[in-house]
Amino acid sequence: MPVITIDAPKMSKEQKRELVNSFAKTASKIIGLPVSAMVIIINEVESENVGVGDILLCDRVQQD
Repeated sequence: MPVITIDAPKMSKEQKRELVNSFAKTASKIIGLPVSAMVIIINEVESENVGVGDILLCDRVQQD
C-alpha cells in the first residue's frame, strides 16, 4: 500500500479533493496498483514553520 505524503500550505477542502484524486490516479497508473491502494496524507504547513535557506518562508513572502 503506497503512502504519499504532501506538505503544503493551507488549502480548501475542494483543493484537497482535487489533489488527492490527481495523485491517486497518477500513482496508480505509474505503479500499476488500484487507486484504492493509495494512501495520501496532506500535512498543512504554516509559512512560519518553513525555512528556505536562512529565512522563514513567511518573512520571504513579506519581502516580495
